[in-house]
Amino acid sequence: MSDALKKFNATDLAALLPRLDLPLAPKIAIKTCTSVPDALVALEAGGFLLEAARMIAHALPKREAVWWACMCAVHTAPPDLPEPDRVAREAAELWVRQQTDASRRVAMDRAQASEFGTPEAWSAVAAFWSGDSMAPEGQAPVPPAPHLTGTAVSGAVALASVRGDVSRRKARLERFLESGRNVAAGGPGRLAPEDS
Repeated sequence: MSDALKKFNATDLAALLPRLDLPLAPKIAIKTCTSVPDALVALEAGGFLLEAARMIAHALPKREAVWWACMCAVHTAPPDLPEPDRVAREAAELWVRQQTDASRRVAMDRAQASEFGTPEAWSAVAAFWSGDSMAPEGQAPVPPAPHLTGTAVSGAVALASVRGDVSRRKARLERFLESGRNVAAGGPGRLAPEDS
C-alpha cells in the first residue's frame, strides 16, 4: 500500500486529522481508515475532493507540498498572469530547489508584492512558513506552527481550483489529486497549463 505513495509513509493519519478540521460527513467517510492513502480513497469516493486535497497538502513533506501547490497554480494560470504572481510562484519553486533562509524570505517578499490573492502568492507563503522562523532576520526565532505550510498549500490549491471558471472546479480538483498522488509517489506531479 504505502510503497506506491512513499512520501506519506511518515504521516500518522490520527495526528493529521485535527489539522484538517473536517466537517461531519467527510469525518464519517474516513472513520475506519488507518492510513492517509486509505483516507484519500474514501474521501474521493465520497465526493469530498477539496477535503482530499487538504489532506494531501498536510500529509506531504513541506518541500513536496510547496511544489504541488506550484504545479496546481501553473495548471490554472491564465496566459496573462500578472508579473507579481508569476514572480511569487517562481520564488516558491526556487525555494523547493534551494531550501535556504534567503530563498524562503524572498518568497515571502514576492507573496507580499502580489497581495496574497492568488495561488501563486500562497505557494510562496507556504515556502516561507516551511522554515525555522517567521521573525525578521537577526531577531530571536519564532518557529511557524507545524500546520501552517499545509494551510497555505491548501489555500493555494483551493484558489487554483476556482480561478477564472468555477464550473471547472471538480475536474481541476480531480487532476490536482492525481498530481498530488504522483508527488507522494516520488514523481514530479507536473500539470500542463489548462486549455482555455
